[in-house]
Amino acid sequence: MRKYVFDLSVAIVATGGLFFFLTISPETMHYRALPEERSDPRATILFGGDLLFDRSIRLAMEREGEDYGLSCIADLLRSADLVVANLEGPITSNPSKSAYAGVEEPDNVTFTFPTTTAHLLARHNIRVVNLGNNHILNFGVEGYRETLEWLHAARVDYFGDPGAGLANVLRRGYVRGIPLSFINWNDWGGASQDDIEALVGKEREAGYLSVVYTHWGEEYVPASDRMRDIGHRLIEAGAELVVGSHPHVVQEHEFYRGKYIYYSLGNMIFDQYWDESVRRGLLLRVEFSPRGVSAVEEIPIENQKDRRTCPV
Repeated sequence: MRKYVFDLSVAIVATGGLFFFLTISPETMHYRALPEERSDPRATILFGGDLLFDRSIRLAMEREGEDYGLSCIADLLRSADLVVANLEGPITSNPSKSAYAGVEEPDNVTFTFPTTTAHLLARHNIRVVNLGNNHILNFGVEGYRETLEWLHAARVDYFGDPGAGLANVLRRGYVRGIPLSFINWNDWGGASQDDIEALVGKEREAGYLSVVYTHWGEEYVPASDRMRDIGHRLIEAGAELVVGSHPHVVQEHEFYRGKYIYYSLGNMIFDQYWDESVRRGLLLRVEFSPRGVSAVEEIPIENQKDRRTCPV
């Protein structure tokens, strides 16, 4: 008989042995299923970088069908238990400002994604997204709240701290019996470094493997000494894995104190093509056991000029 415990912060359900995240309104009492006992549980999670569904990507989706951009990697995304990536903008019913804006115009980087985007993510197994980034408030607090409504409806979970008093930095749960916490670091607002490090330590003490998904640094350049210092401190605080986004290029990675730090995975789906460094991204297939990360595989991808993302 399955047992449940009440949890006021997150709802998790079990289906076919896979525990994944469902978000319910804050007014609802949540529950989470306790992990089933397994002799040797393993969970495989794919991590990706920045996701854009506006500008020329949006126009290609309208022309070719909304699954078009991810069609090349659809089987790859389904091969994991879960895909986690950065949602680089809100999902709202507002008309796009960037789709027809010139490159030098301010609206070119003011993003809103179609209201069908959350269901698109769900269809492609992108079941958890980071919202702690510099574009999630492009349509203000109302745009952020509408984003949560669409994600709830599609049963796509989220974590992240966009700032503006909207902290939701942590999401925790079980994936195939493995206790995991997803924690956001956001250079554009939100919790302080001391608070994030304290949270990582608390999650470790509570028995969860903490993945810190960061949105940080400078665009189009290698990782900075500041990023390395923060990454090291997160590992020292108890993080099992650090994965980064925002620079729009794949940056260095390192193995520090027995843990991996990937400073930036680059673009997962984005319409930047002027150089190979921005066209190329990285998917990270990570296998977790109850003791931590047991395997890591790097999967190079390319953002093609036809607006599809494909394996290299």
